[in-house]
Amino acid sequence: MKLAMIYSFLKNDLAVIENAVNETIQSDNTVLRQASSQLLQAGGKRIRPVFVLLAGKFGDYDIERMKAVAVSLELIHTASLVHDDVIDEAQLRRGEPTIKARWDNRIAMYTGDYIFARSLENLSALENPRAHQILAKTMVELCLGEIEQIKDKYNIEQDLRTYLRRIKRKTALLIAASCRLGAIAANVDDEQETALYQYGYYVGMSYQIIDDVLDFTASEKQLGKPAGGDLLQGNITLPVLISMEDPYFKKRLETAFQKREEWTMEDLRPLIDTIQTNGSIERSLEISDRYLKKAYQSLERLPANRAKQTLKGIAKYIGKRRA
Repeated sequence: MKLAMIYSFLKNDLAVIENAVNETIQSDNTVLRQASSQLLQAGGKRIRPVFVLLAGKFGDYDIERMKAVAVSLELIHTASLVHDDVIDEAQLRRGEPTIKARWDNRIAMYTGDYIFARSLENLSALENPRAHQILAKTMVELCLGEIEQIKDKYNIEQDLRTYLRRIKRKTALLIAASCRLGAIAANVDDEQETALYQYGYYVGMSYQIIDDVLDFTASEKQLGKPAGGDLLQGNITLPVLISMEDPYFKKRLETAFQKREEWTMEDLRPLIDTIQTNGSIERSLEISDRYLKKAYQSLERLPANRAKQTLKGIAKYIGKRRA
């Protein structure tokens, strides 16, 4: 089953949010408008707005309040992708040239900043200081995650704790915030709000681990970018971290990183082959499953309804996705 089928009953509300997202990033400046629209028009799962809407279903659901939150979360995610592409020097995103590839790094950075600002402006429609504080704190953590990603590039002296903290900031906290802010916008009670936040956090951790696994197991066509691209950019993800427990692999990686200026995807192939066959993929998926199990446990504290079933279905989909 495709992911969109799991939450198909939200189709009309997601269409409202899609229109609002596109309206929010419009600008009189041609370059900003084109650059901002490019990534959003390339599609995407819109999974963060989905989490906002589903969390809202546990309270006083109002599409206008949900929209204010959902649009802001989607824009923050989009802005972070623009910045990520600059950091990773990525040429492709979802099979299309990145903003930095089509224009340059400066346009990409200002476009990311512009989308961030639009996100904050949009949330002002929600008159709830706590929601603004949570969003601001989430953005701070997201920025710290991006800084850490730069700092840790090509650094083979890092451990599991470093990796988990990085993906928490990079992915999990924004999904968790989507659930929490959706709950706040719908006046969900505190206990259920906490359960939704924890569900989002655990699902987000699992989601990023599987993303990192797919970088080694999916095809370039499935990824919309070259397979093995994370490692080529010097990003130490969980399968690499586990592989480095073997001193021989670690030494090979260290030698490769020392020659990174002239490094190509062909040079990378022997390391990818090792990662695909040494058990690190399976161990990474086991760690992902542990987070998913905690996500399911969080759902047990919520009342039975269609939204709960859908959140369970999304977690199940994330656990099984292979592309």
